[in-house]
Amino acid sequence: MLTTGESRAARFGFIISKQVGTAVVRNTVRRRLKAVCADALSRVPEGTDVVIRALPASATATYAELSADVNRCLDRLGQGRA
Repeated sequence: MLTTGESRAARFGFIISKQVGTAVVRNTVRRRLKAVCADALSRVPEGTDVVIRALPASATATYAELSADVNRCLDRLGQGRA
């Protein structure tokens, strides 16, 4: 539990349903998303919780496409706080 004045790093959560594909495909998508989020972590304000729901199209998306989608959404997060 956090007390006043304490901060924590941003957290990412992933929802990847069976509609995305087999277990191997889902794990590949999850690993790619984790790598994208690790690169973007410095851009996310402390204490922020981000939940990413992978759609079935993410099974065939490249790393670059996933990265572009996540970064586009994180850019909107920053605009909402301004």
